[in-house]
Amino acid sequence: MTKEQYLGRLRRIEGQVRGLQRMIDEDVYCIDILQQIAAVNGALQNVAIGLLDEHVGHCVANAAAAGDAEQAREMVTEATKAIERLVKS
Repeated sequence: MTKEQYLGRLRRIEGQVRGLQRMIDEDVYCIDILQQIAAVNGALQNVAIGLLDEHVGHCVANAAAAGDAEQAREMVTEATKAIERLVKS
């Protein structure tokens, strides 16, 4: 995914969050708001998964291909920690 595609997704998410603010301001039914929150969370997770995929596919793979096992291992550890944070959220 390109930088522009990520930014487009994030702008869409930003619009969804603004929509959530309007929904709360307009006293929309709580379950409808919660459904929209779930959609925003899902969209953010998709962005995060895409970034992790690119990190592993490019950064880690390049370090491994260059024969830098230590750097590749550090990058895998970074990715693992990022995944842990995502799972906890």
